[in-house]
Amino acid sequence: MTLIQRTLPTAIKVAGVAGVAGLGVYTARQFSTVFAESQNGSKPAFGGWGFTTLRVQSVKTVNHDTKRLVLEFPDPGSRSGLALTSALLTITHPEGAWMPTLRPYTPISDLDEPGQLELMVKKYPAGKGSGYMHSLQPGDSLKFATSLKGYQWRANEAPHIYLLAGGAGITPIYQLIRGILKNPEDKTKMTLVFGVNSEEDLLLKEELDAYAKEFPGRFEYSYTISRPKTEAGVFRKGYVDEELLRSAFKGEVATDAKVFVCGPPAMEDSLVGSRRAPGVLGQLGVRKDQVVKF
Repeated sequence: MTLIQRTLPTAIKVAGVAGVAGLGVYTARQFSTVFAESQNGSKPAFGGWGFTTLRVQSVKTVNHDTKRLVLEFPDPGSRSGLALTSALLTITHPEGAWMPTLRPYTPISDLDEPGQLELMVKKYPAGKGSGYMHSLQPGDSLKFATSLKGYQWRANEAPHIYLLAGGAGITPIYQLIRGILKNPEDKTKMTLVFGVNSEEDLLLKEELDAYAKEFPGRFEYSYTISRPKTEAGVFRKGYVDEELLRSAFKGEVATDAKVFVCGPPAMEDSLVGSRRAPGVLGQLGVRKDQVVKF
């Protein structure tokens, strides 16, 4: 491909737990999304267009604006049926809204785990969808319109991949990390660069730290914080910039490597660039066909 590869259509771009703005498409046709049999005889919870309703099992507060929601499948033996880097399009009805709100969220749980899945949801100021999601309590229900396939990763398609995440954009990046490390046949090496505003915004840090210990030599990471609460912190201060990427790349990025990017629009624009400007990655010699934006 000569253009930057995208994992979803522009109108339904998945930015981790961030949602699309103003997507007013709503389908009134209801048909089952559970049509294929899984290996254990139970039908997968998701597949194709249609509505699926799941019950909220538990809610955990992560920090001042982020929660983790565990949702139950109707059949405890069912698995999600989702492919790696997939997202789920939620349908919510915020109070006072004329139309339902549709927002995509990327599961952070093992996609093959039976009986449930987990979402990480960041609440945004004036965010209708995220505000509604944060109001959910155990026993409530959440409706999904469909599953959305992302980048179709193939095991060992690149010997080394670089994962550049900003804020809530860590969720699709984390799903890819988790899927690759879970597959014993996939030997891909990964380097993560994760930028956030403050220390408490380092979402999934415990899980990422554990992967680094379990897979030394295959998975490594760098954290950078733009507005640390303490000047004497243990993390690098700053943004995901050219200086940090030069360090993470340890020289030039190999021609057979890939770079995955997911973060706020300003971060993505700075790294990926546009038709008029190459962006930081282009300045570092990364070709556009090596870049995948979630």
